[in-house]
Amino acid sequence: MKTAVFSARRYDKSMLAHANADAGHELRFFEDRLSLATASLAEGCEAVCVFVNDSVDAEVLAALARQGIRLVATRSTGYNQIDVAAAARHGIAVVRVTDYSPYSVAEFAVGLLLAVNRKIARASARTRDGNFDLEGLMGFDLHGKTVGVIGTGKIGAIFARIMAGFGCTMLGHDPYRNPAFEEGGGRYVAVDELLARSDVVSLHCPLTDATRYIINAGNLARAKRGSILVNTSRGGLVDTDAAIAALKSGKLGGLAIDVYEQEANLFFQDLSSTIICDDVIQRLVSFPNVIVTGHQAFFTVEAIGQIMQTTIDSLSAFERGEPLLNRVPAP
Repeated sequence: MKTAVFSARRYDKSMLAHANADAGHELRFFEDRLSLATASLAEGCEAVCVFVNDSVDAEVLAALARQGIRLVATRSTGYNQIDVAAAARHGIAVVRVTDYSPYSVAEFAVGLLLAVNRKIARASARTRDGNFDLEGLMGFDLHGKTVGVIGTGKIGAIFARIMAGFGCTMLGHDPYRNPAFEEGGGRYVAVDELLARSDVVSLHCPLTDATRYIINAGNLARAKRGSILVNTSRGGLVDTDAAIAALKSGKLGGLAIDVYEQEANLFFQDLSSTIICDDVIQRLVSFPNVIVTGHQAFFTVEAIGQIMQTTIDSLSAFERGEPLLNRVPAP
């Protein structure tokens, strides 16, 4: 099946081609993000394959439908970038990757926490310059601390299990209880209680209307002073301006993010030789107690391999007229 693959980086091309070796789909790779301006690149294709920062809104979907696109496959679990209702109106099916190595994101979240708490990046930068002074590098023991997990699905539950291994008390918030989280000693509480009691808060929930700005000025004001916030899920979960205010006041003792609400024009590209005009991200990286990475939590051999194989399997199932196991239902 002819498929236009947008936001394709070198690793996308090589690993998707490897997964496609036996399936034999005709993949056309484009480094461009999908938008109304680039939708015409999919002319002659039956499907498009997209990523988290592609724009698949109603206007783009209408343009794709006019070109004969019948399937949108996103190389991600989240699909907030896709107007699923509009896709259904145009008769376009949407599939996602419902399951890939949850350890990749959970382990990275732990790494971010350790890095921001123990000032690892700052220490590494110092020693490269021959500065071995410890002043300003003091962190705190995680053992005995309380960790709050917002979103206790597969990734959140694994993160909780790892943190329990550090000797932490686990609190969770999720509209759907996960027995695995409770079996590991976790206890469910309301968001406000979780923030008020937690030394560390880690976000592992999808971005929906209900979760947008689940971390905001109102509940940050009630958070435990000096706590660390970690976000490896979606940038829109956090009101960034409120987080910056909390950092300036000392309410937040640290912030570690792998996602950013306005990341679409920044992440997955080399901007080191340009002037970055996003003042918010520039303010964030100026804080000594903030670590920002470029949406790489999922980026392991195991996770990417599974993502690509699932995507190819969905293309094959669609081509053969078989049930789409990873289909996103229309609202």
